[in-house]
Amino acid sequence: MVMWVFGYGSLIWKAGFHYDDRLFGFIKGYRRVFYQGSTDHRGTQEYPGRTVTLEAAEREVCWGVAYKISRMEDEQIALTYLEVREKQYDKKAYIDFFTDPMALTPAVSGVMVYIASPDRKLNPNYLGPASIEEIAKQIVRAEGPSGPNRDYLFQLEKALIQYGCEDKHVMGLANEVRRVLSEMELIFS
Repeated sequence: MVMWVFGYGSLIWKAGFHYDDRLFGFIKGYRRVFYQGSTDHRGTQEYPGRTVTLEAAEREVCWGVAYKISRMEDEQIALTYLEVREKQYDKKAYIDFFTDPMALTPAVSGVMVYIASPDRKLNPNYLGPASIEEIAKQIVRAEGPSGPNRDYLFQLEKALIQYGCEDKHVMGLANEVRRVLSEMELIFS
């Protein structure tokens, strides 16, 4: 039995597990948003970082990478690793993955994806929507064991650009973070 995992955040550039194949493509009916708080990787309890989750959005797509894991042993190791890495994401979904925007049938069905739901009872780290300025300020301030929150954002932007994907939310936020950092540099220089 083959397992497929869809990455739409840091999994795009850093899988952290063995895989047999990797496809760039998209899922339908979702968009990527910086609404999930990170208190374990890119922030702390006092200053949570912001990472991406998926939000249901009719007629939208979210580009990312699907990883194929064929061997049972690799699958078990990957699942154990992902359950720790994605522990602040309270939902798993199995969805269709497409590689061709014109295709009517998916390239792969049943791709597993981790989602942080907006239900604060199940997901206490959900931060939700905010203005781009507010999210940018939070990202600039946050840092956790995996490094500064802005590095996560910039790595995501870079990885998407390398695949030829222009995600307006990610790029707009990255530009706002750069603007805030530039202002701070002027103030402290």
